[in-house]
Amino acid sequence: MNTSIFGNTPLHRCDYLSSKYQCQISIKKEYFNPNQTAKDRAAWYMVKDAIAKKLIKPDDILVEASSGNTGIGIAYLAKQLGYRSCIFVTQNCSKEKLRSLENLGAKIVHCDNSNGLLDKNSTQYRAWSFAQMNRNSYYTDQYNNPENSRAHYETTGPEIWQQTSGKITHFFAGLGTTGTVSGIGKYLKEKDNGIKVLGIEPKGSILAPYKATGKVPTSDTVMEKIEGIGRKFVPGIFDTMAVDQILQVERSPTVQTALAYYQHTGMLTGFSSAAILAGLEDYCRNNTVDMRDHIVLLFADYGDRYLHSLYHSLTTKNSVYD
Repeated sequence: MNTSIFGNTPLHRCDYLSSKYQCQISIKKEYFNPNQTAKDRAAWYMVKDAIAKKLIKPDDILVEASSGNTGIGIAYLAKQLGYRSCIFVTQNCSKEKLRSLENLGAKIVHCDNSNGLLDKNSTQYRAWSFAQMNRNSYYTDQYNNPENSRAHYETTGPEIWQQTSGKITHFFAGLGTTGTVSGIGKYLKEKDNGIKVLGIEPKGSILAPYKATGKVPTSDTVMEKIEGIGRKFVPGIFDTMAVDQILQVERSPTVQTALAYYQHTGMLTGFSSAAILAGLEDYCRNNTVDMRDHIVLLFADYGDRYLHSLYHSLTTKNSVYD
């Protein structure tokens, strides 16, 4: 298999955002990976690690709990390399992601939530339980598998550093498994500890208070629904030292920000990317940025996977296709 197809994604200056915030803003376009998602990197690292350690054999089942994108990456690799795949998703997984999983031959299991191993109705518990009961299966476990963050430490981080000629001052990424921000943040901090690393999550997620206090909140706050990011448990791979600040955003402003971005650029952002834009707005409103700053936003996937959720108001008018 040609593994060079993963990574080496472009980083382009966004004229609209740079003009709006009066600084240099670039987009790391992870949707240029084979399956149009940053999760291809983590999927490949986790699978190749399992192969190297002889944890899987041909025709075994690769199992993952996923909001969709990592599952797509796992299912793609399974199909390419002679394995099967079983992906556990929540009920709000987008129709477009489900269609991609089906086309890749994955078995799809719908679960009530994604609240971690302590909840028996969660994607994580049911994926783990399935792998425990089926000897010919392997749970890649993106929330606790260090290969997830290692993929970004060894590939995405160096790419961003090289593509900005080391002039990056701020980095924004969504917080889901936390593998992306943990790996990239660690790499960038080693290069220049002055780089500000910002994580974005929905209001009601627990990672911001956990980062601030070191304790998991006990209150059961309802979390805003922004597909792909937000947690009710702390992933084992989360490196709090790699992140300077976590910003929480609400769903409604996120949707409006995505629509405004489309109207100005003609580009459809993924849901987590739209959340990053909302977080950027909040950050620039409350902090001083100037033309010397170079902000990099990681867009994990493209908006065509969210036409029925994020862009429903546009699709009903057919304006997305104009």
